[in-house]
Amino acid sequence: MKDTNLRIYLDNAATTWPKPPAVATAINDFITQGAANPGRGGHGLSLATGRMVFDCRKKLGRLFNVQDESRVIFTSNATQALNMAVFGTLSPGDHCITTSMEHNAVSRPLHYLQGKGVEVTVIPCNSQGELSLGRLQAAFQANTRLVALTHASNVCGTLLPVQEACSLARQHGALTLLDAAQTAGVYPLDAELLGVDLLAVPGHKSLLGPTGTGALYIGPRTELRPSIYGGTGSFSELLEMPDVLPDRFESGTLNTVGIAGLSSALDYIEIAGLTHIRTHETALAKLAWRGLQAIGGIKVYGTGDGAPIVAFNVGEIGSTEVAYILDASFNIATRAGLHCAPWAHQTLGTYAQGVVRVSPGVFTTIKEIDTFLEAVEAIKQEMT
Repeated sequence: MKDTNLRIYLDNAATTWPKPPAVATAINDFITQGAANPGRGGHGLSLATGRMVFDCRKKLGRLFNVQDESRVIFTSNATQALNMAVFGTLSPGDHCITTSMEHNAVSRPLHYLQGKGVEVTVIPCNSQGELSLGRLQAAFQANTRLVALTHASNVCGTLLPVQEACSLARQHGALTLLDAAQTAGVYPLDAELLGVDLLAVPGHKSLLGPTGTGALYIGPRTELRPSIYGGTGSFSELLEMPDVLPDRFESGTLNTVGIAGLSSALDYIEIAGLTHIRTHETALAKLAWRGLQAIGGIKVYGTGDGAPIVAFNVGEIGSTEVAYILDASFNIATRAGLHCAPWAHQTLGTYAQGVVRVSPGVFTTIKEIDTFLEAVEAIKQEMT
């Protein structure tokens, strides 16, 4: 019988857990001490909530080196942010370049828009998920409007050459949309240095906030159409959406409870430091990577030096079966299957089997990785 008090959580690429304790405290304090609606009243509680939202927006702007924090738009997750960017940018007749390592949050909107007259070029990456800049350069057309790419694969962690891709896009007069779901909160994301025009991030992954939070940075070169229309608490006399940011893209009541938690999580990241977090998580991922390779009969995917994600299979055993045994017999939480990224699995050659994905977090320990490796070795010996 497994001990439920000894759970090992290695699914941080899906959502991080545990959160810093102060996140739960901030959420509880906000709910119990005045969870008012910002911008919908002139009373003290509404104004205090507005200040809290403003402070969190400033923290995100500081983290991403955004000069104008009003260009940081709160969303419910990275998927919403990516959809806002894709649908707000592309029109029939436009051309979009993307890669074969993208998440369905990018590939599905683009597939839909293909049926509406948008041209889409999917650049095939190599079997480790790496993008060729030569292929990217060759893909540009006169009507290329957008380059949409992930910073790191959510399947195997391989990093794409983002800064170089952004430079190529600007040379061709195109915009760049960066999906930073697996890197925000681990890697430095300097919007100015990278030259990125649209940056989508989730709040609940490595930014350590609660679910239901995310953000989209809209750069100054970008003309974006709103995807949701409604009340903003400002310019109520207008039937058109206001031009001022962030109001133009934040219709309806924000997830203020979640933003309160996210703001506290950003404080934790600022104090701990991205360098410390990245060093810790990547060291654990490399420990898992090397340990799996040492077992024998284990196939590991990707480059091994990207985001803190490790994808593997035990022989020909189905990935979901391995993940089930890890959970049921060893109390280790991982994720198996296609990870909402079928293109990536086709690229890696794992579409039929899927992979077991292991993703350590800031609170994962070396002992937990060692225990995980022992469990995989036991499964391999038992089933092969």
